[in-house]
Amino acid sequence: MLLLCFAAVLLAAVLVSALAHRTILSTAALFLVAGFVLGEGSAGVLHLHADSPIVAQLAELALFAVLFTDGMRVGWADLRSAWRLPGRALGWGLPLTLLVTAVLAHYVAGLGWAESLLIGAILAPTDPVFAAALVGNDKVPARLRHLLNVESGVNDGLALPFVVVLLAVAAGSDDLHLGELATELAVGLAIGVLVPLAAIALERTRFFAASAAYAPLNGVAIGLLVLALGKATHGNLFLAAFAAGITVATFGPRERSAFEHFGENVAELLKLAALLVFGALISPAFLGEIAWTGWVFAVLAIVVARPVALWVSFLRSGLGLREQAAAMWFGPKGFASVVYGLLVLESGIGAADEIFHLVALTIVISILAHSSTDVVVARAFDDTADTPTWHGVVNRIQRARRGPGQPAAEPAGTGAERAGRGGGGGDDAAAGDHASRK
Repeated sequence: MLLLCFAAVLLAAVLVSALAHRTILSTAALFLVAGFVLGEGSAGVLHLHADSPIVAQLAELALFAVLFTDGMRVGWADLRSAWRLPGRALGWGLPLTLLVTAVLAHYVAGLGWAESLLIGAILAPTDPVFAAALVGNDKVPARLRHLLNVESGVNDGLALPFVVVLLAVAAGSDDLHLGELATELAVGLAIGVLVPLAAIALERTRFFAASAAYAPLNGVAIGLLVLALGKATHGNLFLAAFAAGITVATFGPRERSAFEHFGENVAELLKLAALLVFGALISPAFLGEIAWTGWVFAVLAIVVARPVALWVSFLRSGLGLREQAAAMWFGPKGFASVVYGLLVLESGIGAADEIFHLVALTIVISILAHSSTDVVVARAFDDTADTPTWHGVVNRIQRARRGPGQPAAEPAGTGAERAGRGGGGGDDAAAGDHASRK
């Protein structure tokens, strides 16, 4: 039944994808709403619960695939040459977002300080999935795209130690497992670097060569090896995924080019499936269990916590106001927060259920808000769209009044008049064309 529902919603998403690409309609929101409608608490078609194995597995797999493909968009040279802004967002923005969210959870939602810090750590990382419209849009400044891509790719792994430590604190444990956390991060990083290096080195020997048909599967094989080894060794999967993508981009440009489009499609399918499953967990009864203070907290966690944190982080950074505003707003919550929220639910701490409800509500609001505004934010950077919409409406009205037999008045600065002023020079003509479009 889950496969049938996913196939039907996927077909609907494909049919409306062109419209969604240029409007606020979002395919991500479509799958989320479809899951909500088909879930056990609504239509009762899908019978899924938070403790169903497929929920955590799909969310984890989708996040791994997205981080792996996102890592391929940036190589080590790009990271090293343009680390200043992502460093501010990660070094200052991430902990400040955690602290501001924790303050809101304590004073608005009424959680204890240990639980408030825990929910702050869960909601601090951003999701690269819903930043795709900005990261993949060439009209958005390159440094903003780089900032969002690197930040969202790295902060998932960086937030995990905070989640595990604060979960131990909330459970009243004396052992914070700091050594195990350091080992997880180190092992994940090592796997993410060494596995792609070995695979690329093997392909470049004279004994092996990938055919054109199998070349895209090289990236799949590398990703699956990293995932399997990370699972077997208990390494940090998210850091391993992002590190593996960066390693392939740095040392295997041919492998990255072959895998790029295929990998993005695989990641997109996993993302949409995870959204359908997550939406099925949400029901009217689930939302009704959340007090009004929880709703206020969820909204403030989105519109206050990250904007305040990044405003402080980017002081004297030289980042333009328009770029800074886009970065402050575009902090969507997603699969990492889902996975961490499920970890809390499985831990059995006293406030686990309340924390999961608040996390799920915040993620739902974030998905609906951010996936519906990504196109709008991207268009704000489109300099070719400076002409207001009403300008074209006025021109059509004027043409209708003149009638079909009368030629339209030539705009000032075009044709022979412009040529006379500019002497017919190519540069002057191009400047005139640009001014007329403006």
